Amino acid sequence: MSKKRVVITGMGIVSAFGNDVDEFYNNLLNGNSAVDKITSFDVEEYPTKIAGEIKDFDTGEYMQKKLARRADKFIIYAIVAGKKALEMSKLTDEVLANLDKTKIGTIISSGMGGMQAFSDGVETLITKNYKRLTPFFVPMIITNMAGALLAIDMGFQGPNYSISTACATSNYSIHAAAEEIRRGSANIMIAGGTEAPMSPIGLAGFVQAKALSENNENPKQASRPWDKNRDGFVMGEGCGVLVLEELEHAKKRNAKIYAEYLGGAINCDAFHMTEPREDGSVVARCIEDSLKDADLSPKEINYINAHATSTNAGDLCEIRAFKKVFKDHCKNIKMNATKSMTGHCLGAAGGMEAIACVKAIETNKLHPTINLKNPEEELGDLDPVANKYQEHKINALISCSFGFGGHNSVIVLAPYKE
Repeated sequence: MSKKRVVITGMGIVSAFGNDVDEFYNNLLNGNSAVDKITSFDVEEYPTKIAGEIKDFDTGEYMQKKLARRADKFIIYAIVAGKKALEMSKLTDEVLANLDKTKIGTIISSGMGGMQAFSDGVETLITKNYKRLTPFFVPMIITNMAGALLAIDMGFQGPNYSISTACATSNYSIHAAAEEIRRGSANIMIAGGTEAPMSPIGLAGFVQAKALSENNENPKQASRPWDKNRDGFVMGEGCGVLVLEELEHAKKRNAKIYAEYLGGAINCDAFHMTEPREDGSVVARCIEDSLKDADLSPKEINYINAHATSTNAGDLCEIRAFKKVFKDHCKNIKMNATKSMTGHCLGAAGGMEAIACVKAIETNKLHPTINLKNPEEELGDLDPVANKYQEHKINALISCSFGFGGHNSVIVLAPYKE
């Protein structure tokens, strides 16, 4: 049975660069870093004092003020980004009124959920009394609530769930959403990831895991994937959402098509709680499976948006996987690391990077990997688009995301062709 074709008709972003897709991508093209000193809480005693933090966030008219006051930020980010994606897709209230809302679904997921809401609730319980705990405590911490509240607001009755696979969360969600459309369960899916980890407990957890950069004196240069002097990743936050739509459904309503989702794959390293397999063999299989799903050969890929977090083990594991799959074709592939500018937005990273990929298709411009001054020799023939954007016409691309627990995910995107 032939698969239904899945296209991208809208995008929505909440980021440290702002909440406009074009503004977000222009900042990336210009090589700007969103990393700065954390200001939302006192970080004086922490060895890491920097992050890609969202500051002065305003929901505007996208969310009821009463709900915004009680909701955790990961929910707020998702509702704003989700509605902005619907706007871009021209899915106005008038248009939606004539569509089958039982065929519109939502998979906006989070790796960590309501970290601040959970921390605040525990503090209330310890310092006051259980009777002082908000009745919204549980709804504001569980990861499914971001997509659920968007669906409640919009009346979307199609498939709705969340997937929590750490830093691979967004790609898993996009892959799952596309499958819902392919098998006919939905005509439209709003999919991606959201994360708001900037809290004392969120920072402390990653500090104690020895995962973060301590380059506090040079925050703009702290996230440096593939550089020999990298010393860990930089936390980021935000939300990235795509509107995925069945091709014929999109054409029927004359929707603008920004790119096509060709395929994807997921698997598990089954190796270590936080470390990847050093040889990249399971990641390589995930890439190969994604290309099979997309009905492409490795030689048809000419751009990779890499996971590239700026950790010693992860950066090189991924490179080894690329070399296993693409072999001599590596010399024809350009590759970049969005996290060099945004920091690592955890469960939201893949959604935000998918938007960067679609904008690369639209503009024929690849954003740079900044802070790459002393590159690892293992990069070999792969071009990391170091420090300055490049013109590049994309044939087809892969975007990779990997998460604690060994979760691997790869999606394949390409320019839409009739």
